[in-house]
Amino acid sequence: MIGCVSMLTKCLRLFVNSSPVAIAICLLSDAALLPLSAIAQEGLPSLSSPPAERVLPAPVPTTPQVSAPLPMSETAYILGPGDIVNVDIFRVNQYSGDSQVLIDGTLNLSLIGKVSVEGLTLQQAAEVLSAQYAQFLRRPIVTVTLSARRPLQLAIAGEVNRPGSYTINQNNTESARLSQLLETAGGTTQAANLSQVLLSRVQPDGSRQDIAIDLLALVQSGDLSQDVTLRDGDSIVIPTSQTPLQNSGLIADASFSSDGSQPINVAVIGEVYRPGPHTLQAGGGSNANSPTTITRAIQAAGGIKPKADIRSVQVVRPTRAGNPQVFEVDLWKLLDAGDIQQDAILQAGDTVFVPVATALTPAEVSRAASVSFSPETVRVNIVGEVKRPGVVDLPPNTPLSQGILAAGGFNNTRADTGTAELVRLQDDGTVARESISVDFAQGINDDSNPLLRNNDVVIVNRNGLASVTDTLSTITGPFGGLFSIFRFFDLFD
Repeated sequence: MIGCVSMLTKCLRLFVNSSPVAIAICLLSDAALLPLSAIAQEGLPSLSSPPAERVLPAPVPTTPQVSAPLPMSETAYILGPGDIVNVDIFRVNQYSGDSQVLIDGTLNLSLIGKVSVEGLTLQQAAEVLSAQYAQFLRRPIVTVTLSARRPLQLAIAGEVNRPGSYTINQNNTESARLSQLLETAGGTTQAANLSQVLLSRVQPDGSRQDIAIDLLALVQSGDLSQDVTLRDGDSIVIPTSQTPLQNSGLIADASFSSDGSQPINVAVIGEVYRPGPHTLQAGGGSNANSPTTITRAIQAAGGIKPKADIRSVQVVRPTRAGNPQVFEVDLWKLLDAGDIQQDAILQAGDTVFVPVATALTPAEVSRAASVSFSPETVRVNIVGEVKRPGVVDLPPNTPLSQGILAAGGFNNTRADTGTAELVRLQDDGTVARESISVDFAQGINDDSNPLLRNNDVVIVNRNGLASVTDTLSTITGPFGGLFSIFRFFDLFD
């Protein structure tokens, strides 16, 4: 105000005592550095006002001198190369407009030239530009807004399906969030520990700050603060969980989990009917994107065998850390208490091992044979002296005596009703054959009434009378035709 009053007072005095040319020179010499709007706002001084001394502002350095880095809030955006900002100087439109932060982190602006803004917030950049423009303008009011955000260069490692480096584009109103990066990286694996995610962030002074993030709180209670906004240069590590069963369902249902609609390859070995690798399609239930579980994998492998130990089913899972993760599930708890957590969700590369039980009661064997991950039927070939010999499909918990009944029972006139032979292919490729006493009143028993398995052969032998009769028929068979010829000639006598 003082400088403007001094300039106008001097020009008015010249107006009284000097020519118009001198007045014009006065205005050009003192007002060239002032915008016309500033002159208009200062107003005219009274002729009696004493002249005031004009004071010029001291020059301001190009980069701000910050004694110590200040903590940045979650919403404070940090400028960097590639950002496009709008610099608005109040009532000075000729110097206002959009400008891009150059590769060296500076803005190249009219009148003041290059100004470094890299690592500054919008408010800090406005203060720096105000100080620079103050060398040429009277009390400039500078506002800096973000017109277009630069793409973010980010890195992610650990338990995601596609770890690596990513470039994420941002919209003009909102920064990219952690959940968006997880989705871009293919989602988290079932081995992920969501409660101890680590974010490493570059600070304005060049150092790195480690930030702990609890994504489990986001999916459990909707804590949106855990879905942090990302900054250029952020690195995220998803660690491996030590308790994979605890939050398996939450991980599978999260928006940033793996795509559950894709088929996965797993291996099922041990006490199943078709051990080996299997490709499992998603959508085993009513939901087309429902994840693949252990029971579905066992079903695809033909179901459990009667001697399967479902209390100690093991899952071997590869991890990004390099060491395989091994954990056990107790499918008996799934049957007894409905503990759905035991039916663990599988991911690509998992191996399921069903061990052999050391001791099972007949009741346990019968119940295990009727569960959903047991085979629906077993094919048994029943031959010999039964009423309907051939291949029959039986429930998986069918004992030997019921298998004979399913083939129509004994042929009472020819069968040896006291014993039957069981022919079984062993796991080592050999064939075992044993004679078993048949007692229809006997319950399930490994010695006298064992459970039948897929591809078993049951042989019901002839009794003694049938054996003698068949032997005589074999001996007299060739003479039967000769006796028939003699009877033919007897007809003409």
